[in-house]
Amino acid sequence: MVYDNVVKAEFIRRPNRFIAEVIIDGRKETVHVKNTGRCQELLVPGCEVWLTAPGTLDRKTKYDLIAVRKSNGVLFNIDSQAPNKVVKEWLASHNFDSVISEYTYGESRIDFYMEKDNRKYLMEVKGCTLEMDGVGYFPDAPTERGVKHIRELIQARKAGYQAILAFVIQMDGVSEVRANWDTHPEFGAALETAKTEGVEIRFFRCHVTPESLTVVS
Repeated sequence: MVYDNVVKAEFIRRPNRFIAEVIIDGRKETVHVKNTGRCQELLVPGCEVWLTAPGTLDRKTKYDLIAVRKSNGVLFNIDSQAPNKVVKEWLASHNFDSVISEYTYGESRIDFYMEKDNRKYLMEVKGCTLEMDGVGYFPDAPTERGVKHIRELIQARKAGYQAILAFVIQMDGVSEVRANWDTHPEFGAALETAKTEGVEIRFFRCHVTPESLTVVS
């Protein structure tokens, strides 16, 4: 996926989870943060960030904050909508007979339902923006919704679906995502149960630029 109208800025602070203050061309601007996670190790004062101006009318903020360079030099895409977009592009190139987004299963909306060769698939997508020592971790904040989705996938697997929990790694150089037990033990336990019940855990490795996020494997 590719962004239009991308500009570089300097991060100042994040007053709340929805907005940030940045410096663009010497002026201070309030921008929308497209990620409600903590991102504390990424969004530190003085770091480089990249913004996109989608041009939507009647917005309170002109720009969306979509990428940040971590202190280790690695560029991170932190747009929480990007993982589903790149997975949808990936699915479109893999000859499924049917792909339906936001598919209702049980008491949840699962990101994708697919059919291929008379087999039915359900895939839930999670974006990973937390990295420690070259390993990705999820979540960076407690997610009861994430636990609920895993439980739905487990039930779907028992019902005969090919159930997939996919982690989109929104940085270069990381190939694995582990449960962040310290932040949300319940998610870690649910993930381990999913593995034993036959839910496929898939990692989408990505290449990140300020203007794009691309699945590489």
